[in-house]
This record gives sequence, C-alpha cells and structure tokens, in this order.
Amino acid sequence: MADIEASVRRKAEGKTPLVISPIALEVVRRIDALFEIERNINGQTAQERRRVRQEKSAPLAADHENWMRQERAKLSRGSDVAKAMDYMLKRWPSFTRFLEDGRLCLTNNAAERALRGIALGRKSWLFAGSDRGGSRAAAMYSLIVTAKMNDIDPQAWLADVLARIASHPASRLDELLPWNWRLANTAINQAA
Repeated sequence: MADIEASVRRKAEGKTPLVISPIALEVVRRIDALFEIERNINGQTAQERRRVRQEKSAPLAADHENWMRQERAKLSRGSDVAKAMDYMLKRWPSFTRFLEDGRLCLTNNAAERALRGIALGRKSWLFAGSDRGGSRAAAMYSLIVTAKMNDIDPQAWLADVLARIASHPASRLDELLPWNWRLANTAINQAA
C-alpha cells in the first residue's frame, strides 16, 4: 500500500509514477487475507487461535505458497519481485510457524515494540563503562522486559527479589524469575 501512495504522490508532483507489479499486489492481497483472519481472532485463547488458523489460515497459506512457486518460475532471476519471493519462500517454514502455535503472532510487531526502548536509549547507554558493564546492563534489561511481558511491575519485582535473594536457596532461584514470582507472591498473599 505504501508503494501505491508513493506512486500517487510522485504523479501529483509531476514525477514519473512508480510501476507496481501486479504480482506484488497479489501477494499483498493474499497476505492481507491472513491478517483479516488474525484481526478476527485477536484476544482469543491460544487454543482457539490455533483451531481457527488450522481451519482458515492454513489452506490460504498453502495456496499462497503454491501460487508463489508457480509465479516465481515465470520471473527472471534478477527481478526485484523474484528476489522478494525467493526471500519469502526460503523462510516459508518460519513464516508459517504461527499456524501451529496459537501463542505466536503473524508479525513480530510486539517484539519490535519491546525493543523500541532499547533503540531510543542507545545513545545514553553508549558508555556502559566496559564490555562487562554492557553485558550486565543487557541482562538486567532482559529481566525487566521479561517482567513486563508477564504483567508484573518490574520495580516491585526487582525490589522484592533483591531483598530476598541473599537468603533464598541457590537451588531454588528459578522461583524468583518473573513468571514464577507472581505465583509465589499470590501464594504468600493468600496464606496471609
């Protein structure tokens, strides 16, 4: 769609409009059909999402792969569309992984949003003091993002863990990880 908008803009500016490949438009149309299914199952349980994907998305994805392989055979090796199709077909098992697991998203947008803070703070963190300091900062950031992904307040989790870690048995450190911490915290609160 951005190509279409760019082409219209170029034409309005008196420049030569971009040529949009009919094959590329068809790929976008087919992928948009998968996104439409995803929009309809957004917020459902992982099991329900997997069921709907197996029923509706898997046949569309299989048809899309067959269509792309047929169309790719008709294109020259140096074509930009052929290169894009080669890129996607080479990674087809990774692209279709979402069909087998209802927890996975069709896109990596959530991961990119999670990394946005890192990209924005990159200049500030340029001088972590040393490689070792950089490694520690990366480990801490991973723990904080993991806490956020588990719907836990990172500051509360970190304060609690730092207060308890010295007396906590080393063999049970996994209890302090964000996904287990909430469970342990709930059990403590229910016992009180």
